[in-house]
Amino acid sequence: MSKVLPLDQAAELVASGSTLGLGGMTLYRRPVAFVQALLSTGVTDLTLISLTCGFESDLLVGAGRVQRLRTCYFGLESFGLAPMFTQQATAGEVEIVEETEASLAFGLRATLAGVGFMPSSAWLGTDLFQVRPDVRTVQDPYSDREYTAFPALSADVMVIHAPVADHSGNAKVHGNLALDRELGLASGTVIITAERVVERLEGPLELAGVGIDHVVEVPRGAWPTSCYPDYPLDGDELLDYVDACTTGQFDTYLERFLERSPGRKRAADR
Repeated sequence: MSKVLPLDQAAELVASGSTLGLGGMTLYRRPVAFVQALLSTGVTDLTLISLTCGFESDLLVGAGRVQRLRTCYFGLESFGLAPMFTQQATAGEVEIVEETEASLAFGLRATLAGVGFMPSSAWLGTDLFQVRPDVRTVQDPYSDREYTAFPALSADVMVIHAPVADHSGNAKVHGNLALDRELGLASGTVIITAERVVERLEGPLELAGVGIDHVVEVPRGAWPTSCYPDYPLDGDELLDYVDACTTGQFDTYLERFLERSPGRKRAADR
């Protein structure tokens, strides 16, 4: 059965108050077109979870759609700080759940193992417990050693952008998986947006269709972030974004950016 779905219908699967996982890494292979479509809906009060947050997440934060963040990095790499995240975090307008690579990885492992937490020696001897009082320690019943008990993590909807996928949800991302595979397996609904969708992909496959619910074809769906090997990141567009935000023109930039949404263009074509 084909899992292909239009972009606007896929965006409607995200409900207000839900936890949204975003795939990719920093400024690479981010589901920007999906975020554009999501911003055209009324969804709000989202919890964002991602290994790293970048341009696409900053759009959601700036638009006031995010209530809570769970990530170990939020920025634009060499293009500087993520301006709207920095502004709202400084003003205390968005809740930040402090995460590290370890807390995210072990939290997902707990979910995949079907348990409420995953023990690890990470964080021991640090002050991270002061900013995360919900994370506790446990005693190993076999050795009496103390371990950090990272709580299980999951998302209601996970969105991954890939260069190519097929009708069954199989996808290839050409390396740099980040936490896409693990977060996808720990999510209720998984959506693949892809530069192109073919009838059938042959292996080896980095993402297996058995865990994918929907596939959306969106050419240049990661722009202005990159999608190897199809296109590099668009540094000029990212600089325009930073300039707009730092001069108080975020709303103007967002309105113009949404006008270029693939979802709006296809709706107009229909």
